[in-house]
Amino acid sequence: MEAHIQVRNLNAYYGKTQALKNINIEIPRRQITVIMGPSGCGKTTLLKTFNRFLELNDGASVTGEVLVDEQDIYAKDVDVTEVRKRVGLLAQRPAPLPMSIYENVAYGLHIHQMRKGKLEYKEAVKHYLEVAGLWDEVKKRLHEPATGLSIGQQQRLCLARGLAIEPEIILGDEPTSALDPISSQHIEKKLLELKSQYTTVVVTHTLRQAKRLADYAIFMYLGEVVEAGPAHAIFTNPQQERTRAYLEGLF
Repeated sequence: MEAHIQVRNLNAYYGKTQALKNINIEIPRRQITVIMGPSGCGKTTLLKTFNRFLELNDGASVTGEVLVDEQDIYAKDVDVTEVRKRVGLLAQRPAPLPMSIYENVAYGLHIHQMRKGKLEYKEAVKHYLEVAGLWDEVKKRLHEPATGLSIGQQQRLCLARGLAIEPEIILGDEPTSALDPISSQHIEKKLLELKSQYTTVVVTHTLRQAKRLADYAIFMYLGEVVEAGPAHAIFTNPQQERTRAYLEGLF
């Protein structure tokens, strides 16, 4: 397994409350890693340390190391904007920008000056809407407000917007929890299609989804990583009693 993200002795705090306790894990490159565990166990907190979104919370702090391609993203000389460009986040609820469908996808391209000329922008917007499986549904309404899309379409638009700035890693914080079953299938299908190009880390509260998506699985409980490894091994032959109890639905 080639590690894309390495976490070493990571601790996270909200004020004086410790949310993550001495986390040591590796996230494999170009696979889907699922972080699972009961509510409040630290899944989202861990996910948001991978792109330094955690520090947007007042009073949040981190000790330890998170290495992306062997570079510690918490080192003093690191450009946080560049980290967040390389490691994109698909949030729990879609949050389209208050502008048109076209402008939502083009926004990051403008900010990061990634294209030159109108034609390049048009081609890029079309490409990433196609990648997200949304182009055929919106190609005749590109200049209408993005807020007019269904919530499932909005989540795919957010995926297109995130991919447009060419990240290496996609983080999904329960990315289908607010969606209907058909929209959830769309997002799951896209994540599976994209895993050959991106390292993907997904937090899920649904064990069935974890089993559908995961190549690699991490089970957390009370701020600690209890067990991590290839998904098939975790789901069929867990080594820790707490993992076994969780998989059997005992908590």
